[in-house]
Amino acid sequence: MSIESADYGAVVYDLDGTLVRLVVDWDAAASDATAAFAEAGVDVADADLWSLFETAPEHGLAEDLESILAAHERRGAEQAIRLPHADRVPEWSVPVGVCSLNAEAACRRALERHDLLDHVETVVGRDSVATHKPDPEPLLTAIDRLGADPSSALFVGDTERDRLTAERAGVAFEYVDDGPADG
Repeated sequence: MSIESADYGAVVYDLDGTLVRLVVDWDAAASDATAAFAEAGVDVADADLWSLFETAPEHGLAEDLESILAAHERRGAEQAIRLPHADRVPEWSVPVGVCSLNAEAACRRALERHDLLDHVETVVGRDSVATHKPDPEPLLTAIDRLGADPSSALFVGDTERDRLTAERAGVAFEYVDDGPADG
């Protein structure tokens, strides 16, 4: 089924896995995050990066962890690989935005690297608002910044978290699958 611009008042994309694939060394990011917890005297043996991110505030490490993750993501954005869906971004006749779990600066770098930033009117990253996907706030913020109503917007993403975000926001959703991650 072909999706037409006339069907929507705005289109918002997830970034990583949808428009680009950030080349982030997540093992190194997890190692740096674990080291920050260890320096603070917090035992996080066997914790994954996302659970560290979720528990950082209760240990007073939210800013430190955000800084660590954002630095890794910015480096990964410098080498981001363009995915096929990125070709659609300039073709929309309605406002386009990005709503991502990645840091806003990393999103902007990746979009700029692939000449997409001029076609995107707003970027809402993990650090742009108080909550993150699947909470609907980031998506609703992006849609609001685009001057659209959630009922007329489309969110395009690659994960169940993206689908759930759209559902919670009352926004149409399109799932994309660009295959396994590149090296």
